[in-house]
Amino acid sequence: MIQKIHTLCRAAAAIALLGALPAQAQDWPTEPLRLFVGFPAGSSPDAIARLVAEPLSQALGQPVVVDNRPGAGGVIGVQQMVARARTGHSFGMTINGPLTTSQRLLPDLAYDPATDVAPVALIATSPLVLTVAADFPANDIAGFVAEAKAHPNDISYGSVGPGSGAHLTTELFAAATGTELYHIPFQSYAQVTTSLLAGDVDSGFMAPSAALPFVKTGELKMLGVTSAEPFPQAPDVPVIAGQGGAPGDFRAELWNAFIAPAGTDPAVIARLNAEINRILSDEGIRKTLLDLGWEATPGTPEDLAARIKADTVLWGRALYLIEAKAP
Repeated sequence: MIQKIHTLCRAAAAIALLGALPAQAQDWPTEPLRLFVGFPAGSSPDAIARLVAEPLSQALGQPVVVDNRPGAGGVIGVQQMVARARTGHSFGMTINGPLTTSQRLLPDLAYDPATDVAPVALIATSPLVLTVAADFPANDIAGFVAEAKAHPNDISYGSVGPGSGAHLTTELFAAATGTELYHIPFQSYAQVTTSLLAGDVDSGFMAPSAALPFVKTGELKMLGVTSAEPFPQAPDVPVIAGQGGAPGDFRAELWNAFIAPAGTDPAVIARLNAEINRILSDEGIRKTLLDLGWEATPGTPEDLAARIKADTVLWGRALYLIEAKAP
């Protein structure tokens, strides 16, 4: 809670600076902004981008056009943004992967997150919840870990594919708790959910919003959440940190962030950050995000840079664990 209060205070300070920005930032933009999203229309990153784009257009006095360029887990959207860096009006909305793991997974990435991308603002975060069928013989993380240790590599888990947030989170969880779980990849969370309901897979780390409808009907149960604090959408689900052998600082969250090409005028970044934080302070926006399964997370560009750095280390460790297990 203290960390959240600190972040909100820094965000408020950024908003206060809005009226003191240099003239060049106040005169900008001179044409519509293009916001590249590396996922299709209707996806979660697309919905969040459009939620922010409309009030941002009103604040800037220029249209903010969402340009969907799906592919490679969001990488293509970032590539398109970087390729148009010189326009001064090219930006992006991205999830963790393109800035934290893609450089290691894709040798031909065509951009360096550290030198070609400038953080602007973290928009929203979402934890994952360890979800099992209602008849699974455990009701909490300690019980799940005990079952997994009693049956090494027999308990399966579903994810939306190798290298996905669910895959990496499960590998971190397994390593932290000293368990061995069997990975079954799927194409979507909907397929993971269907397989859980059918009993074809035993468990899965998934978005709270995807699991909640079936928890309410008694078909699934959520054992623990990967955030540092309980998630507002599922406040009764305990955090995994400190449970079942997991360390007290265990955390693995998905996030959406607003980014710019490296070299963007710092005054422009400061203005965008302040406007976005103002948008995220709106209760209607915050409620809509939460209904989508995301918690508004305002902050400074430096906050986002620190999150990228920390998660690059975190997910890099997960990739190392996966590579070490490969035959």
